[in-house]
Amino acid sequence: MKKIKPEFLLALVALVIIGGALGGAAYNNHQKNEAAKAAKAKSEKADKAKKEQLDKLDLPQLSKTVGKDETKATIKTTEGDITVKLFDKQAPLAVENFVKHAKDGYYDGTTVHRVVKDFMIQAGDPDGTGQGGHSIWYEKDKNIDSGNGFKNEISDQLYNIRGALSMANAGPDTNGSQFFINQNKDDQTKDIKAVKYPQKIYDAYKKGGYPSLDGNYTVFGQVIDGMDTVDKIANVKVEENDNQEKSKPINKIEIKSIEID
Repeated sequence: MKKIKPEFLLALVALVIIGGALGGAAYNNHQKNEAAKAAKAKSEKADKAKKEQLDKLDLPQLSKTVGKDETKATIKTTEGDITVKLFDKQAPLAVENFVKHAKDGYYDGTTVHRVVKDFMIQAGDPDGTGQGGHSIWYEKDKNIDSGNGFKNEISDQLYNIRGALSMANAGPDTNGSQFFINQNKDDQTKDIKAVKYPQKIYDAYKKGGYPSLDGNYTVFGQVIDGMDTVDKIANVKVEENDNQEKSKPINKIEIKSIEID
């Protein structure tokens, strides 16, 4: 009987080891693929359930009627009037802050200090620099505004669609007096997933807005008349401001008053 050479045995053992390793790797890859499929299916199921809930929500921005739990305000500017309805129920702090400032004349004579065409127009700073302004609770109620502004109010019912009135901030929960109106007209649906939004809001984003702001800025109103004025302001000539951003109107645009109905 011939003896098996040692080198042959070593090669055979090596083949067995390699085969086992490859088989183990294939099994592990299979397990990973199955786990990934399961995770994807779970995520899709959760998205579908969330989508069904979103589609059932009342979406007050899509109606021009001022509801019983909403407030009407007219922003009278040197370029024309902008009428908005405010969402007291979904953003009570932002609405109370805006309404009281308006009634107290806080915004009278202030300017639209920042204009970015195809994005938004911003106002509400008594200093006119983009760095000023405080909430109605500043130095009065530290439980609401400890000195840096009041908290964000984010609602699944409100979005930064075209014409949305939102609070400007310098980071989470730093709302003061400044606000902006979304002006962009371009279709935004290429950048968002329909499953993440109520279908009617997804459709509204086809007409413009800025969905990347959702979740980070408080939407508290919607323009119901005067978007032509918003567009007119958005198209004015601008110059660089103190931050070297070309957004300050060359010719002053003033808020004469804000009337609350």
